Parts: sequence; structure tokens; C-alpha cells
Amino acid sequence: MHCAVTRRSLLSASMFAATASLVGCGADAASQGSAQDHDASKSQVIVAMNATSEPAAGFDPLVSWGCGEHVHAPLIQSTLVTTADDLSIVGDLATEHFCSSDGLVWTFTIRDDAVFSNGEPLTASDVAFTVNGVIESPASEADLSMVERAVAVSDTVVELHLSKPNNTLLYTLAVLGIVPEASYGDDYGHNPIGSGPYVLKQWDQGQQVIFEANPGYYGEAPVMERVIVVFMDEDAALAAVQKGDVDIAYTFATHADRTFDGYELTAFKTVDSRGISLPCIPAGGTRVLEEDVAYHTGNDVTCDVAVRRAINLAINREQLIDNVLNGYGRPAFSVGDGMPWSSPDMRVECDIDAAKVLLDEAGWKPGTDGIRKRDGVRAAFDLWYSSDDSVRQATAHEVANQLAELGIEVKPQGGSWDEIYPHQFEQPVLWGWGSNAPVEVYELNYSTGWGNYSCRESAVTDAYLDQALAQTDVEASYEYWKRAMWDGTEGPAPQGDASWAWLANVDHLYFKREGLVAPQGKAQPHGHGWSLLNNVASWTWK
Repeated sequence: MHCAVTRRSLLSASMFAATASLVGCGADAASQGSAQDHDASKSQVIVAMNATSEPAAGFDPLVSWGCGEHVHAPLIQSTLVTTADDLSIVGDLATEHFCSSDGLVWTFTIRDDAVFSNGEPLTASDVAFTVNGVIESPASEADLSMVERAVAVSDTVVELHLSKPNNTLLYTLAVLGIVPEASYGDDYGHNPIGSGPYVLKQWDQGQQVIFEANPGYYGEAPVMERVIVVFMDEDAALAAVQKGDVDIAYTFATHADRTFDGYELTAFKTVDSRGISLPCIPAGGTRVLEEDVAYHTGNDVTCDVAVRRAINLAINREQLIDNVLNGYGRPAFSVGDGMPWSSPDMRVECDIDAAKVLLDEAGWKPGTDGIRKRDGVRAAFDLWYSSDDSVRQATAHEVANQLAELGIEVKPQGGSWDEIYPHQFEQPVLWGWGSNAPVEVYELNYSTGWGNYSCRESAVTDAYLDQALAQTDVEASYEYWKRAMWDGTEGPAPQGDASWAWLANVDHLYFKREGLVAPQGKAQPHGHGWSLLNNVASWTWK
């Protein structure tokens, strides 16, 4: 079995990437040679991951591991349930689960053969401890705000008591790793104990982490027995590919035309959506968030539904995907396109002529400079995007170029998120969203949702969303999620209030060593990181 690439070999490929370089995995690392000798092991894989993916708090589910901003399988820990490739809810620790008729109590029966990596049995008390820990911890990124308390009824039965019905609880539980009550402490993130398919063997912060198969795992033993993740920026990752030092490395569409001997470009389908929020109310209001900061709201151009619908009609999504993503993506018309809860009725065809007619009829007439005006208001606005993302920058400029033909002046504004947030409710912003759960459909579209950047309010939409949450059968909720987006008469859909202009689902691209079999699995969510490894246990080498 070969070790991780030595610091020396990676520095020779990229001198500027010292902070992201790999270290050896033993005293004899120098004699092991490069990862180019990968045939020495058919049960190991070396993965180059974005440096920002390294968990700052370590591998602690009570903080963010697995269940934070970018969700993924926690690898080290087991979860109560998980999602299948079709995103249906299936058991992991739980052998069965059911909900009370009022939607307020979820009961889980857990398997009795799960043990933690320290040999201690996993019981319902550990599940209750984990859930209650998330509820009580201000540092936790997992949203279990709907849960009042978790109670271990017996060693194998746990109840979760909710303050109001909310079946999205299951999707959070699908990425929340269970920790041991008896062994959990302040240093858990650096020395995690779990019952998942892998154990943490080594973590060299800022460089690499090594996982090895958990011999006490109750499930099918991982085929890929050793997983080495090295953290590096994109240039260093590409240099490592060129050197042959890694087996799979992330990349972006800007490098999709590059070729490397022994590697192939692999595109994974995602629900990583890019969309523009379009404020639906006139300028002049304020919105106060939890931190008691008041933000300006509203925009005197996008508050006109005719403008918002015209934007959705005028944007040529296929052209954007070709020009910006080198073809690696698919058109999007909602957050979560292609998911079981998304509505196929939201699709609109690009029609610049129809968009112009909409604006003409709404009184937006072209001025001498080609930019439309109505009642002295120019059809012009800023479009904010994260300046450290070259793809978003290119997307913003592509949208600006396309909408110029419509007579709308879009002024791309790149900035840090600290610079963007003051404008989040008053100017269009280019966002990245997408999850293996319908939670974002709720938060982006509910009148009081924290992500309602468009400031759209609708009692009809809110009612559908509440009904979706209240279903005790997750699959029964799908129809309500769809109606919330468009019921044929009302909704945030492009042909409705058009409160967003969704653009594309961005493929996640990787340079993969030939011979490595890494199946697609479920659609990867927003965040080009750990979700790649959701099914790493079943990866193989030819």
C-alpha cells in the first residue's frame, strides 16, 4: 500500500503551493515513491479537494461536519437515515421510523449491532444526546430548530418531539452523524469516534487527512479501504494531476479543455444552481435580521413583474452554459431543478421578442442610448457576485451582455460577501444554491424565510409550503412543493411572479485517473467538495 505523496514531490510540481502540499504517511515515506505507483494498491484513492473544504472545527457533526453549509455523508459517523440516489429516505442506523398523525413526534427504532470505533455500543441515548446537542449548541450549523427535544425511550428507540410539523427534519438527520455521549468532548473534532464506514487515521491540518476502513462497521465493508484527501488550491491541484500525484482532482469549466496523460475529465451532475434574486418591491424599505442590522430593501426596476418576466424570457440559458461553462451544465428554472420536489412546469423557452413586447406594453420604452425608461426611471441595476469566483464573474458579464439586447443595463459588481450582503435585498445578486433536500425551496420563497432576498410575499405560496412541511409521508409532500413554485396561476416561477432568474445547474468537474471507477451517485449539491465522497466506499479500480 503506497503512502500519500511526499512534500518534496508536490513542491517540485508547484513551488507556490507549499501550504497545500502533502506529507508522507510514515517514517519510510521517502522510500515509498510517488503516487504514480498507484498500482501498488487497488484499495486506496488520493483526492485533491479545495483548501476551503477542510473543516475548521474538525470532524464534529455538532458543529458542521457533514451537516453544515455544504452537506455530505459524514464518513466517520453513522446517520439515523440517509438518502438514496433518487433522494428517497432510507434507513442507516434506523431500521424503521414513523411519525405521529399530528406530525409532532417522530419515532426511530435503531439497529442493535452498531458499535463505535472505541468498541462501545451505539444506543438510542447517543442519538438523543447528538440531537439535543445540536439544538442546544449555538455553534451548530445543522438546522434542527423544529425539534424541542429528543428522548431515548429504550436502548433501541428514540423519539424526536417537534414544536410544529416539519418533515424536512429527515433530510437533516440524513447528514447528521451520531456521536458517542460517553466520549464526546471539546477535542472531539480532532479525535472523532464514530460508527461509520471509516475512521480518522491522520489529520495534518492545512495539508491532508487520511481515512481508513472501520473494521467494526456494521454495514458492507468499504472496497476503497484508504482514502487520502489533500487540500490545495486549483492551480496546485492541476499541478498534482500533471505530476500524477493524485487520483482525482476538482477543477472548473475554465480548465475543461485541458488534457493530462492518464487522466480523463469527468462531469458529475448536480443540483448546484446559479440564480439571480430579483427584488419584487419598490425601493425605500428596510428589513431587520436577527443580528439587529437593518438592510435596505426594494428596487424600482425589478419591482415591476413585467421586467422580471422579461428577464427570464430573454436569458438564453443554453448560450450561457456554452459560453461560460463550456457546455458543462444544464438550464435551471428553479432551485432544485430535477429533484423529486421540483416542478417541471416552470420551464420557459428563450424568446427575446416576447420579452421586448412585455416591456413595451408595460411602458418601458427604449431611450436614445438604447436603455429603456419608464416615468424617468432607467431600466438599470447592479448585479452583485462573489469576486473570488471566476465562473460567477463570467456568468454576471454574460447576463449583462444578453440583457443589453433587451434594453436593460446590468452593471456587474464583484465583491466579497461582506460587501455583497448590504445589497442583498435591494439589488439583484448572483447566488449559488442547491441541496439534496427541499429546505431551500422553503427558505428562499416563504414570506418570512431568511433567504427571501426577492422580498416576495404570498399567502398562497406560504400555505403550500406549510402543507409540504406538514406531510407525515415525505413523498406526499412533493406535490405541495411543486404547487408552491407554480400552481398554474401563482408562484415565484418565471411565468408567475418571476422573483428569481435561475440560470443553470453547474456540473462538478474532476480530472480522474484512468481506471478509477467513481460512480455518479445522487446529484451533488452546491459546494464543490466532500459530496464527491458520498459513495467513496464503493469506488473501485479496474
